[in-house]
Amino acid sequence: MSVKILIADDHPLFRAAMCHALNSIEHISLVETSTFPDTLNCLSSNDDIDILFLDLTMPGNEGLNGLAEVHALHPDVLVVVVTAQEDCDVMAKSFALGASGFIPKSASVDCIIDAVNTVLDGETWVPATSQMSSGRLNTSAGLDDNSSSGDDDFTRRLKQLTPHQLKVLRMVSDGLLNKQIAYELAISESTVKQHVSAVLRKLGVINRTKAGIAFKNAMHV
Repeated sequence: MSVKILIADDHPLFRAAMCHALNSIEHISLVETSTFPDTLNCLSSNDDIDILFLDLTMPGNEGLNGLAEVHALHPDVLVVVVTAQEDCDVMAKSFALGASGFIPKSASVDCIIDAVNTVLDGETWVPATSQMSSGRLNTSAGLDDNSSSGDDDFTRRLKQLTPHQLKVLRMVSDGLLNKQIAYELAISESTVKQHVSAVLRKLGVINRTKAGIAFKNAMHV
């Protein structure tokens, strides 16, 4: 079976290293992008992409916003986060948002190959050296829902949002009014109000201010 992988990273040398590592796997085809807008365009025009290696700090990607947007728009694409930030909180948030793997840029070729094979087998790949003192993340169990924090619960709730609701929430977090959101998205104010109401209900928050603050906190890395 052929597997198509998109490597989304703005550093040419890192993309070249990833390609070198992945080319050792049989039946692999590779696509590359260097900005987040190009990544979204590539995903939209290639519905046969199986895995996305997503850099959290590439141009156009602010924190975990990109991961949330990809998951909302392309829920069938397996996303492996690639980042220089070897931070357990970022890792936990990534998995809560639906990531299938988390690879530090310091990972070896063998780790990258193992990650691909693990994700394709339907499992979650976590670096072997990663542990969380809270017990929320470990190499065998991934996220433990029973011991997750309130922040992680909010992050998981974001996965319930539709692409339009996610866009509205992002604009709310930037302080835009309903009429401004309506103008930006070319929809009516009543439709914006419906989206906001749905967002508040799905996230379990009482008003747009709290939703915006919680979203900013959840997306921060």
